[in-house]
Amino acid sequence: MKRTSIAIMCSILLFASCKEATPEKKSDTSMTDNPLLTEWDTPFGVPPFDKIKSTDYLPAFKVALEENQKEIKEITENTAAATFQNTIEALEFSGKNLNRLQRVFYAVNGANTDSILKIAAKEITPAIATHNDNINLNPALFKRIKAVYDQKDKLNLSPEELRLLEETHKRFVRSGINLQGKAQDRLREINTRLAKLGGDFGENLLDETNAFEYHTKDKKDLGNLPESLVALAAAEAKNRGHKDGWSFTLQRPSINPFLQSSPNREARKILFDGYAMRANNDNESDNKAILSEMAALRLEKAKLLGYDSHAAYILSNNMAETPEAVFGFMEKLWPSALAMAKSERDALAKKMKSEGVTGTFAGSDWRHYVEKVRKERYNFDEEQTRPYFEFTAVRDGVFVLAGELFGLTFKELTNVPKWHEDQQVFEVLEKDGTHLGIIYMDFFARESKRGGAWMNALRSQMNVNGMVTPIVTNNFNYPAPSGDSPSLLSFTEAETLFHEFGHALHGLFSNVKYESLSGTNVPRDFVEFPSQVMENWMSEPQVLRLFAKHYKTGEVIPDSMIKKMKDANSFNGGFATVEYMAAAYLDMAWHAKTENIPTDANAFEKEAMEKLGLIDEIIPRYRNTYFGHIFSGATGYSSGYYSYLWSEVLDADAFQAFKDTGNIFDPETAKRYRKMLSMGGSQPGMELYKGFRGSEPEIGPLLKKKGFVE
Repeated sequence: MKRTSIAIMCSILLFASCKEATPEKKSDTSMTDNPLLTEWDTPFGVPPFDKIKSTDYLPAFKVALEENQKEIKEITENTAAATFQNTIEALEFSGKNLNRLQRVFYAVNGANTDSILKIAAKEITPAIATHNDNINLNPALFKRIKAVYDQKDKLNLSPEELRLLEETHKRFVRSGINLQGKAQDRLREINTRLAKLGGDFGENLLDETNAFEYHTKDKKDLGNLPESLVALAAAEAKNRGHKDGWSFTLQRPSINPFLQSSPNREARKILFDGYAMRANNDNESDNKAILSEMAALRLEKAKLLGYDSHAAYILSNNMAETPEAVFGFMEKLWPSALAMAKSERDALAKKMKSEGVTGTFAGSDWRHYVEKVRKERYNFDEEQTRPYFEFTAVRDGVFVLAGELFGLTFKELTNVPKWHEDQQVFEVLEKDGTHLGIIYMDFFARESKRGGAWMNALRSQMNVNGMVTPIVTNNFNYPAPSGDSPSLLSFTEAETLFHEFGHALHGLFSNVKYESLSGTNVPRDFVEFPSQVMENWMSEPQVLRLFAKHYKTGEVIPDSMIKKMKDANSFNGGFATVEYMAAAYLDMAWHAKTENIPTDANAFEKEAMEKLGLIDEIIPRYRNTYFGHIFSGATGYSSGYYSYLWSEVLDADAFQAFKDTGNIFDPETAKRYRKMLSMGGSQPGMELYKGFRGSEPEIGPLLKKKGFVE
């Protein structure tokens, strides 16, 4: 989401000494010695991570905000009539230092935080919210914007210029510029409070995730855990002060393999419950009150802006447009997915009973018996595939695929600063050797990194006075190498690398004039489409043969193993779809409410899942208190978690375009696909898609892909 930096209001801590009219004169030290405020004399202009200290951010933000305040003042006090150039473009080009500072701070705080950054975030985040309000609710600024907007049909603007004008005007209207008096004051209060609560939610979740440990000295508890993960668990135990044994955490590379492998049913339940109860333990890191307050504030804000619900407000700016459209779309898939999941549940429970295990089959048993049923039905053991998915081989796989489709090459850079020693950095080159951009890749889980996988843009593409090329990041939580054991990935983990690389390509391919329309600045339910398209290639045999090679022998993954893997992966598809959709429904349950937001978050979740008919053995992929997508941040994916499934319709239909040519690397189709991505948000999402495909997407390919139809 593009920053629109603007005026500044003093925050109690960060800006206690600032003055509204005339900023204090800065010392030479703050201006010249802070690496965040200087020109970055680094290869390709990357951030000077080797020079930046955590203590640099707060003073840098103070300076950058004051600079931006002056820029906005110059726009509003311009005595010349408002024009596209002196108002719309001037606003677009404002806040250079603030923009790049935010990109760096939030990227580092998400991937390599520390106690100083956590404290800084508590001050910076609400201050930025206030700062943005002072822009978006600035009547003098909007008066000039509206003056240009009202004559848009007479200005002979290019399509991209017109899009920028329309999006700028819309942003101000959606931000509440037309509110007056107490209503606008209340809106400001809500925005600031939401920013603080979203930060608190994320910090609580990280603390709860890091605090949990299951330690065992009994090697039998490990079952058939791969050697590389055994070594990782042993290293984790030592890191946590144990002389011997193995420690398991709630990071996915630790908990999921344990749930699959361990024969100790009680231990599996301890870990499963630990994961399912994160930030829901009635302690200082509990998120229930936070998320209920956030949902209530979001509804109040939507009402102030003239919408029935937060979902109605958010979706009016998405491809789906309305909550009814989202519910209608999901209803086309939910019954089939739930039926498939019930069938899978019955097969797993039967397998558990056949082993003489008494008691009721539970969610903590699911992953363990999936692996057993897969072995029994398909003679497939996922652990046998891990040696073919060593993380550097998978990384090289996406590079090779990008070369086959788009002619890209990747040159590793060892002379650029990084925020963590584990990062790898690559220059991305066109087929003719032309520089396209830079990608940072941060692979391994650690306590300083939030969970999941994501992409950031440290610098977005723009082309105003010459091309500014993008700098993007991919972030993962893979098991780190330990001793002689490399990082070996499951198929799903490998697929995640392809997914996030799709986001990276979206940013790298951008070729527009204005930064706010570049890269991934697109509707929320379009942004996941380019990432999910990449997953389709991942499972194609001819793609797997390009990179899936045994890390010891170099043997290409056998065709027989590929077939077993594809067949086995078709089992448990109901579970994967249901646990995801349950979370998407939970998101909508909170945000489609038009009144009376509940204060008992657990009771509300229980009621919502019972209404769906969700079976007891499956919990939502994200329960309330660790649903960071929708609550860790002022807005995030709220009312938008459905977008992964929406994007699956797009990606299945788009990949069908390649398959229809008889060549999944078809150069002409790849050229059209790249052109679509290069346009960023310069056109509406559906228009972009129709420009590529020639028509709106069909749901049929997705239903077939998921096995819901023949």
